[in-house]
Amino acid sequence: MFGGDLITPAHLARRAVIYIRQSSPQQVISHQESLRLQYDLRQQALACGWPDSAIEVIDCDLGLTARTTQGRAGFADLVSRVTLGDAGIIFFYDATRLSRNCSDWYQLLDLCGFRRCLIADHDSVYDPSSINGRMLLGLKGQISELELHTIKARLTAGLLNKARRGELAQSLPVGLVRDLSGRVVKHPDQEVRERIDFVFATFLRVKSIHGVVRDLAAARLLLPRRERGRDDGAIVWRRATAAAISSLLRNPAYEGTFVYGRTRFLPRVPGGPSRKHPLTREEWQFVVPDKYPAYIDREAFATIQAMLRDNYQEYSRRRSRGAARSGTALLQGLACCGHCGNKMTVQYHAAARYLYSHHKAQGGGPECQRVPIPMIDAWVVGSFWEALSSAELDRYDAAVAGIAEQQRQLRRAHDLQIKRLQYEARLAEKQYRLVDPENRLVAAELERRWEHALQALRQAEEGSSSVEATFEPLSDDLRRQLDEARPSLRQMWDDGTLSNIHKKELLRDLIGKVVLRRPAADKCEARIIWKGGDWTTALLDLPVVTYAEMEKGEELIDEVVRRAQAGESDQQIAAELTAAGYHAPLKRRLGVESVRRIREKHGVSARRTEFQRHGLPGWISLGEAVRRLGEHTSWAYYLIRLGRLQIERDPVIGLYLVPDRKKPLKKLKELLRGQRFSLIVERRSS
Repeated sequence: MFGGDLITPAHLARRAVIYIRQSSPQQVISHQESLRLQYDLRQQALACGWPDSAIEVIDCDLGLTARTTQGRAGFADLVSRVTLGDAGIIFFYDATRLSRNCSDWYQLLDLCGFRRCLIADHDSVYDPSSINGRMLLGLKGQISELELHTIKARLTAGLLNKARRGELAQSLPVGLVRDLSGRVVKHPDQEVRERIDFVFATFLRVKSIHGVVRDLAAARLLLPRRERGRDDGAIVWRRATAAAISSLLRNPAYEGTFVYGRTRFLPRVPGGPSRKHPLTREEWQFVVPDKYPAYIDREAFATIQAMLRDNYQEYSRRRSRGAARSGTALLQGLACCGHCGNKMTVQYHAAARYLYSHHKAQGGGPECQRVPIPMIDAWVVGSFWEALSSAELDRYDAAVAGIAEQQRQLRRAHDLQIKRLQYEARLAEKQYRLVDPENRLVAAELERRWEHALQALRQAEEGSSSVEATFEPLSDDLRRQLDEARPSLRQMWDDGTLSNIHKKELLRDLIGKVVLRRPAADKCEARIIWKGGDWTTALLDLPVVTYAEMEKGEELIDEVVRRAQAGESDQQIAAELTAAGYHAPLKRRLGVESVRRIREKHGVSARRTEFQRHGLPGWISLGEAVRRLGEHTSWAYYLIRLGRLQIERDPVIGLYLVPDRKKPLKKLKELLRGQRFSLIVERRSS
């Protein structure tokens, strides 16, 4: 008996489950004999003693792979029956039907061994709870998994060998087709070829994908697209989208290069579809140059790829410049943080400034720095003009030549589009005239197609006429005036003729990046890295509103307080500290009022004020002495002007001081009352 003594009444009391699976829908259709062999396992179950009513067939996994259990409802049903103890034996033709993954296979063996469920294939019956049974089933599972990898390696070896030589017949992008001999050639339709050339030329001019889309839409030009599901070069014409332009610009086939392995599949998320991850050019598996006819040379294609990477908007993560925008910050995309090396972003609300706060936004870390825009931009622009003055850049002639070439390409593209639409309109008319008028349904459809073709032709002709109207050749006088105005580019910059986008593009022509580092609140170390590799460095003063933010703010305050306590006047302190290079916030010098505020804030009164409040032992002012003697102060000042009263202002207090002693006061009284002599008043020692 098949199964021998392994099958017991306890097993026969439960159900026999037959699991049937084929790997793909094509195998279900083509491999009928294999499918019949699996269904014939019912006879084997009957021979082992199970009644027909106790035999259950699970075949809902037909057409599904055994590499994983995801999506296999039949396998999940089988596991649940074993778990609940409903299954006494599992029949399958061989281990490959159940699983080609050892991790899934051994989990099922553990479950069957725990639940005393037998496993049977077309050769024998096995008990997974016994040592011999588990060993044999384990070997079958490993052989099943190895067979899958062996088949895959055998199938892909030839494919990879052809890809290594660049002879693998891949799906070609629009504009490339295979001739009857299998050789790749450019599309025979001249409009298709020239439209692709136009896209590359336009991107090199406008430097952004959306700029190409706008130009095509403004000119009412369509983009050729390969018809989905066909590989015979059939073309459909559709409106340009950013995704289509991006795919065209990034495809290395247009530079003539065969590439295999541009993407790799990421591990499948349970319950989700497989995902493709694009690889960098360095990670591509096989790259064979000069296998296709090229639409663009390698240098220009490499330039386009660099521009596309540079235009990517998450430039704080990618550390690229991003596309030039219309904001007033001219170093947008060029400014780099000198502390952490990352690109700095622009903040316009409150005060315009460059800042780097990525760490703060992501993890609550500290903000590196904030740098006000106006002073930095002014210095960079000045350095730019200094660098520009040494080389005459004939940008006007290049711009005129570029516009002329653009208009020529546009006119050529419209001419080809109109010729194609004229042919389609004539073909639609011919089909309409050949139809039997009695066949009204067909005639109505052909008439509708003819009308649609005529409408498309009219729209293309209108678009062509609008392009012609936008181009006017320059007169000789205007050309001469523009030649004379070439040195006035600086004036165009200053008077607002150039937009912020144009200014930024001019700066980017010469500048690679600008590194900013703020060692103190009122200082910024700025370094311009020029495209040629040279650099320009400067230490710039930044405006601050408090002394605490100034690099020498505390030093300035200490010096003012020390000098005030030493008796120097506010005027003297302001003059000497300004000469020493100190200044007040938002000012270029240190004023008397600033000194007074610092002094008063720190509780230091002027010596004159202290003298008036508290006096000075042994000394009184001249005014006080005259009043005490009963004379008029005006008479005393008159005698000073005559030189008969020789007295000097005290350098600290700023007043005329007289010794408060009897003898000097007696001499002063005699002088004031008309005696004719000169009096020299003793000076106070500081």
